[in-house]
Amino acid sequence: MTYLKHPVLIATLVLIALTGYSVATGGSINHVTQIVIYVLYAMGVNLLIGYLGLVPFGASIFFGCASYAVAFTLGRTFTDEISALIFAGVFSLVGAAVLGAIILRRKGLYFSLITLACSQVAYEIAFKWTAVTGGENGIQNVPRPLFQSAEGFHWFTLAVVILLIGAMWRLVHTPFGRLMQAVRDNEQRAITLGYNTFNVKWVGFCIAGTIIGFAGALLAMLIQGAYADNMSWQRAGDPVLMAALGGVHHFLGPIWGAVTFLMLEEKLSVMTDNWWLFFAPIIIIFAVLSPEGMQGIVQRWLKHDRWTLTRNTVPARPARIEPFDAAPAEHSKEPVLEVRELSKAFGSIVTQDRITLDVHDRMLHSIIGPNGAGKTTLFNILTGLIDADRGQIRFKGRDITKLKAYERSRLGIARSFQIISVFRQLTPFENVRIAVQSSTKGTIPLWRDAHKDEAVCARTWSILDAVGLADRAAEECDALSHGEIRLLEIAVTLACNASVLLLDEPLAGLSESDRVIVTDLITRLSKLRAVVLIEHDIDRVLAISDRITVLHQGKLIADGLPAEVAHHPEVVKAYLGKEKAGKPKERQPIAARVREKAVAANDERPLLDMKNVFSGYGGGTVLEGLDLRVMPNEVVALLGRNGVGKTTTLRTIMGQLHPTSGEVLLDGENIGQMRSDCVNRLGVSIVPEGRRLFPNLTVNENLAIAMRPGGASMEEIHDLFPKLALLSRSKAQNLSGGERQMVAIARALVVPSRLILLDEPYEGLAPAVVDEVKGAVQRISTRASLVIVEHHADEVLAMADRAYVLVNGKVAFNGPAVELANDHDLQDRLLGIAAA
Repeated sequence: MTYLKHPVLIATLVLIALTGYSVATGGSINHVTQIVIYVLYAMGVNLLIGYLGLVPFGASIFFGCASYAVAFTLGRTFTDEISALIFAGVFSLVGAAVLGAIILRRKGLYFSLITLACSQVAYEIAFKWTAVTGGENGIQNVPRPLFQSAEGFHWFTLAVVILLIGAMWRLVHTPFGRLMQAVRDNEQRAITLGYNTFNVKWVGFCIAGTIIGFAGALLAMLIQGAYADNMSWQRAGDPVLMAALGGVHHFLGPIWGAVTFLMLEEKLSVMTDNWWLFFAPIIIIFAVLSPEGMQGIVQRWLKHDRWTLTRNTVPARPARIEPFDAAPAEHSKEPVLEVRELSKAFGSIVTQDRITLDVHDRMLHSIIGPNGAGKTTLFNILTGLIDADRGQIRFKGRDITKLKAYERSRLGIARSFQIISVFRQLTPFENVRIAVQSSTKGTIPLWRDAHKDEAVCARTWSILDAVGLADRAAEECDALSHGEIRLLEIAVTLACNASVLLLDEPLAGLSESDRVIVTDLITRLSKLRAVVLIEHDIDRVLAISDRITVLHQGKLIADGLPAEVAHHPEVVKAYLGKEKAGKPKERQPIAARVREKAVAANDERPLLDMKNVFSGYGGGTVLEGLDLRVMPNEVVALLGRNGVGKTTTLRTIMGQLHPTSGEVLLDGENIGQMRSDCVNRLGVSIVPEGRRLFPNLTVNENLAIAMRPGGASMEEIHDLFPKLALLSRSKAQNLSGGERQMVAIARALVVPSRLILLDEPYEGLAPAVVDEVKGAVQRISTRASLVIVEHHADEVLAMADRAYVLVNGKVAFNGPAVELANDHDLQDRLLGIAAA
């Protein structure tokens, strides 16, 4: 009985039932025909909204122009309605092709407004070109030779609309229709899989414009005329409203919206000319109670919240899934990827400074470096998401520096993302199938069911099984754990069958068992093709890599075998902030004595106490049972390699992340679930990595926004940072990195802070500026407790009372800062890469 739930059959039965109801109650058959036409209109518009993520406020241009096309030709050029209808469709297709080629170069609100503007231009022409269009009187007395009776034309219209609804249902299940949904969910990811997303949107726009044109043509035949009103801004938004009212994320949603809209309009307009005063509150109620529209209300009642734009099935799982075969690329002894003198800067921030490196076939080449080294930016440049300022990139001997991202992917460069990038509203099976589809040759069919391609589906099952997701193939992505979504991201990357795989932190957020699975998979892949890996798990990187490149502050400081790189002096300095054989710097005696006295005067109650805290992002766990204490007037250094949870700890304290379990106590009060503004008012401030100033405001304005009674005065700020007095009227965007850091620290002081969190306070600063900022940090340590995250260990250990070192979200060291400062072997083991 599954066929009884088929959306096309449901649509047919609903529209036939509506016809029967109208006949039984003596209603107007023409009004029911109008409803049927507007159902098609709304569904055509929703093909753009629901399946491509494009909101056309002016889709009425196709609706109105097609009606004029019929009015001009029916009875003159064409002698029957069918021929005129076909002409209107072709006319709309050509118009959509031309218009789409222009306006699809803009996204979001601009796309919506441009469509509205185009529709309004068409309205003005139709309304004022009286000699041709009849002006406000329109074109009247259009003949209808084949279907002269209202009943006959109604059944003709119903047949055409049902046929087109069936065609749309078929379309959205083809490889192209599924690709439309992938572009809607994550256009950037679709690009990196090798799809020209502009062409996808353009074809989808043309199809939708054609369907809307058919609706406009039918309306012209119904009213036997064409009028400009349908293209005016007052009516242009009607189909969008109908789709939203019914539910844009459901195939049948526009049907319910169109029927409700037109029936209410008819009933209310009879009662009053100001019917919108009654109709608007209904729209508001639906929008508030159910953003998913009428269909969403029903599905929530049935406890089923899934989008129903397509059927929710996947192809039958094979009795035996073939093992994943990562077919080796053609082996070459020459570098498969060559980077020469690559440079990139964002304003004054240099992320790549003349990077030169080679990636060889069938090798695992890892790229490591401290935060902000430029690793992910390098991947973005290599894959074409960002253009380099200077330099050259060659792939298999071919210069690809100017190629677009999808063109590079088609050549054989695939990547994963540091921040998980999948198609969230598609199943895991469909995510991988879309990626497998990208590696197949030829055009993407507009007629074949995507799940009928046995070769593509079989490979999809193999890849899902290889990462352990075969049993979850039909689930919603939101139902997957963070680790499973990370595995899905890797599966999507593998499905491209590329010659070079760029993997950006593939182990992030995975459990140890999943790390072992993925590490083994990466190692096996590197025996068959080139794999470039960015990963902060240094132990694993050194264990599995064939070659390692180290970046620091945009520069390549080491490149070679793991053993050589691990002991490279520049690498040791980048990770530890000093030469391995160096001595720890002397502690500052004045600040230390003041702090020592203040600590002695306080009782043992901690100012901040984190107990067994678990926290992370998007379902992933970064902090695993973290315990951390900060006493009043104490300076705590929070250290660790990249990706171990230092910044996550600060964000959890600050309320930017809420722990999934555990307690964050501030002076005995649990602040774990509080908003950031509430935490700040209790006396916790943060100096974030990257400073995060308001660039268009002056120094004084940045400080004035944060200033509250009890905080430092402007006089105290200028005493601490004399330079800010001179720069008080300068905009933040014009300041140097050091000056911005001074403002960021001052901003934390102008509120009454008991605890100040500093995230990488010396990052990107010149040595002289570091000394100036460091002196200020030492002075403020006498008035508040500090938690300092800094990858240069010696810079912070010299001024800290205690130190915590994190490894994979857990505390690996907790003790006096001087103990860690004097133990070079311990530093190497926990912070550096040599011991690993």
